[in-house]
Amino acid sequence: MVIYTVRRGDSLYTIGRQFGVSPQRIAEDNQIPNPEQLVVGQTVVIVTDSIQYTIAPGESLFTIARRFGTTMGQILEANPEITNPASIYPGQVIVVPVPDQKLGSIDVNGYAFPTITANVLSATLPHLTYISPFSYQVRADGSLVPLDDTTIIQTARAQNVAPLMVITNILEGGSFDSDLAHTILTNQQVQTTLINNVQQTLRSKNYFGLDIDFEYIYPDDREAYNRFVRRVVDTLHPQGYTVTTALAPKTSAGQRGLLYEAHDYAFHGATVDHVILMTYEWGYTYSPAQAVAPLNRVEEVLRFAVTVIPSEKILMGIPNYGYDWTLPFVQGSAARTLSHTAAVNLALREGAEIMFDAEAQSPFFNYFDDQGREHVVWFEDARSIRAKLALVDKYNLGGVSYWTINSFFPQNWLVLESMYNVNKVI
Repeated sequence: MVIYTVRRGDSLYTIGRQFGVSPQRIAEDNQIPNPEQLVVGQTVVIVTDSIQYTIAPGESLFTIARRFGTTMGQILEANPEITNPASIYPGQVIVVPVPDQKLGSIDVNGYAFPTITANVLSATLPHLTYISPFSYQVRADGSLVPLDDTTIIQTARAQNVAPLMVITNILEGGSFDSDLAHTILTNQQVQTTLINNVQQTLRSKNYFGLDIDFEYIYPDDREAYNRFVRRVVDTLHPQGYTVTTALAPKTSAGQRGLLYEAHDYAFHGATVDHVILMTYEWGYTYSPAQAVAPLNRVEEVLRFAVTVIPSEKILMGIPNYGYDWTLPFVQGSAARTLSHTAAVNLALREGAEIMFDAEAQSPFFNYFDDQGREHVVWFEDARSIRAKLALVDKYNLGGVSYWTINSFFPQNWLVLESMYNVNKVI
């Protein structure tokens, strides 16, 4: 596999000729709707184990090998006619081996809203270990708001993907609620009702396990949350169900803030089967413009997490969305959410050039709207996905979790499958 960044004057025809791959194949793999229209700075994934490469002026076998992640020895082995590496010349066509080098096997989870289309669901399931329909909202009496999840569960199991039931402290018609969490965590009778309802749903819907996503818990409820998680684990494990929790992206055990304090990394790491770290939303709807999941910030979380959570239990969160901010940023203004594919299409319509931030390892671009207002869009591409997935190997993590899979991003799955084998547990 090769990740190519589009340059000015490129077309799929010239890219395909350069690498010895048909433009039709590149368009199909990347689901490029109009092969004649590319954006400068856009990434294109070329799926092949070797390429026909035309040597450019000033290049050597060493620089070519470094560019494509191979070695001079492998290039010489693929080109026995080259008897003197120093005698290559511009315009010469050589074979460059670029085989996928799998880094191991990982678990892959994808959160999905019931509105996911049949086509997106079908195309995504082969790349997943787990799917997590979002979500069963708990009520203050321990009952659950119904969720239209039957189709997702049945379709997933037919493709050997294990469905996880998700419960959240989201108010009906609202958002995550601290008082609702407090009620659940401090009232034993309500807890009993909730756990009974969870067990009934797990059985009746044929779920594989449970994912607890309780957020914005009052700091004083930290130990109550731990006791609740322990009670759930002690109830479900004997029945063969797994238990996962979703945790805020912390960089220290004592990190302050309503989002962080009640999430006890060490306890969850010792108690549950998997921990999903929500390593995204540095750039969010109401924040100043910045990368959604800057690599340096994500890695800062992982460096701490692996010191208190068994690394093989950690699923690193990856955002499957970007944001479009209006500049200059005004406190209280909202950015617009868009998919990665929509971001590239927007850059195409606006004639924008996509740039890449080296520190955040994230792509972005600027444009002006019809009212003359400047915008900046941060999103993910094949380069940023590869950089994030490399952290899984670096920190020996159990895998990754995508929020959400409702938009199909073909480059993500091409990159993931080139780097890892995806575990199946059913």
